Amino acid sequence: MIRSVLVANRGEIACRVFRTCRELGIATVAVFSDADAGALHVREADAAVRLPGAAPAETYLRGDLIVRAALAAGADAVHPGYGFLSENAGFARAVTAAGLTWIGPPPEAIEAMASKPRAKELMGLAPLDLAGVTDADLPLLIKAAAGGGGRGMRVVRQLDALKGELTAARSEALSAFGDGEVFVEPYIEGGRHVEVQILADAYGTVWVLGTRDCSLQRRHQKVIEEAPAPGLGPELGEELRALAVRAAKATEYRGAGTVEFLVADGRAHFLEMNTRLQVEHPVTEAVFGIDLVALQLRIAEGEALPAAVPEPKGHAIEARLYAEDPSAGWAPQTGVLHQLALDGVRLDQGYAAGDSIGVHYDPLLAKAVVHAPTRAEAARRLAGALERARIHGPVTNRDLLVRSLRHPDFTGADEDSHAPGRLDTGFYERNLATLTAPLPGARHAALAAALADAASRAGRFGGGWRNVPSQPQVKRYGEHEVRYRLTREGLVADDYPGVRLESAAPGRVRLEIDGLVREFTVARYGGAVHVDSAAGSHAFPVLPRFTDPGDLVAPGSLLAPMPGVVVRVADGVGEGCRVSAGQPLLWLEAMKMEHRVTAPASGTLTALHAVPGRQVEVGALLAVVVSEAEPA
Repeated sequence: MIRSVLVANRGEIACRVFRTCRELGIATVAVFSDADAGALHVREADAAVRLPGAAPAETYLRGDLIVRAALAAGADAVHPGYGFLSENAGFARAVTAAGLTWIGPPPEAIEAMASKPRAKELMGLAPLDLAGVTDADLPLLIKAAAGGGGRGMRVVRQLDALKGELTAARSEALSAFGDGEVFVEPYIEGGRHVEVQILADAYGTVWVLGTRDCSLQRRHQKVIEEAPAPGLGPELGEELRALAVRAAKATEYRGAGTVEFLVADGRAHFLEMNTRLQVEHPVTEAVFGIDLVALQLRIAEGEALPAAVPEPKGHAIEARLYAEDPSAGWAPQTGVLHQLALDGVRLDQGYAAGDSIGVHYDPLLAKAVVHAPTRAEAARRLAGALERARIHGPVTNRDLLVRSLRHPDFTGADEDSHAPGRLDTGFYERNLATLTAPLPGARHAALAAALADAASRAGRFGGGWRNVPSQPQVKRYGEHEVRYRLTREGLVADDYPGVRLESAAPGRVRLEIDGLVREFTVARYGGAVHVDSAAGSHAFPVLPRFTDPGDLVAPGSLLAPMPGVVVRVADGVGEGCRVSAGQPLLWLEAMKMEHRVTAPASGTLTALHAVPGRQVEVGALLAVVVSEAEPA
């Protein structure tokens, strides 16, 4: 029997595996990079082994160091999690060669399926020949051969962009998986991403654990997933299940795996088989009432699966909470997570209050999962829980998640819905502008922040205002300037008609707004303030009343939109050269994804401070483009 498991991973998946191990009485071992020395998964493990360095290539992609760590810690088994080396057959062989138990499929199955081009060949398909690609093949999709999660993936709509996108995809794939191999296939517009969860033992039993829909994606990385996939129909559902079993039988598969399809025009197109546990596995666990990690462990110990597959019940939806700004091109965010409180859901988290979110790894903070009798009820409960959550720290995609779960394109997929619904991979491309529009109520939240600040200096106040300064007060919170006075008669704020102050304390303010009393909770962390209410949550930088001239930025300055590393500068780009609006100038790598920085206007590049390999902080000056003079 397995007595001690090392998880060759980090973040929420490591914490997730540890949780099951604790329930089964199995000791746990973490590995950690220098950047993760104080991470949650390290704190939750019984023991931890340092992997010197910070970049994945130095740490979590070093199979030799991980095997050595397992032996040094006395572990007798290794769980790979997902990403990193989870689909690396060489790593699986190294684990077993060291006398350790590999909690995953046989290396031969990984070789057959984890390489996406070879998996397609096994299923009777083939990727496009790069040398023979023409305009008739457009649009194209570039994909990493050795991993998923949107890394190394690019859509190409113009043939002259293929070379540059191949370079970017290979670089990103190498950084994420230690393998820069990519391939090209036709890109199918407007399809649904549907997958089938399988589980197989060493004795020929294959469980097909229903379907999942993962169509809501950004940058080809899933954001909201659900089980079962709605509206497939019995014939298509059966076809997907049969293809999944065929893939498992073809490779003598063992353990947990996922067979992925793109469904378009009622047809299923095989995408790939992921020979590992998926990020979205909790929705399947909820619907079938099982623990997939526990079953992985039992299969690795040689146990057989029961012949009967558990019966599914209800519907489950998962939302991935990322530290990123969807309104700014999904730019990843860094900083301290001050608070993460989300009630009424299963929360698989990789960060806790007080943890720092850095630049080296995926910005996934947590996954929120709800199981309910119906899809509509699951969506309503998850949206409500996210809306009420207190998430203080860097910008997240929380508001986008809430709006997505309530959008008619999503809710219309319910069987009892009277709306048409449009569930496909183009959801965010179509709806991003409305999903990222500013939340209403920001002005009142800023007023609450100002009044809470006044209470922190003058003490709690309500009906009487004796100890409160009556002179006009001015506070700036982001783009909102709040002007008010507190008198014996109450709050005087000409910019806020219909608002009356009920009470104010340093962390709590009650305002009557047009006859409706609302309560705001206010928390300040250094130069930022977070305001939560039933109407939504807002975060503001606390600004001085007047801007420091030293903070002004010269026109045409290109500032780093996120902290990261400059991976390359475009060929032929240098100081003094002419550039066109939208022309790629350089690429930053942050959290395992590459981000292109383009010229804001046509003109002359007068300064270029970006150097490949240089680490930059958010707001760092990368380049200056002086735009062409407007015609007289």
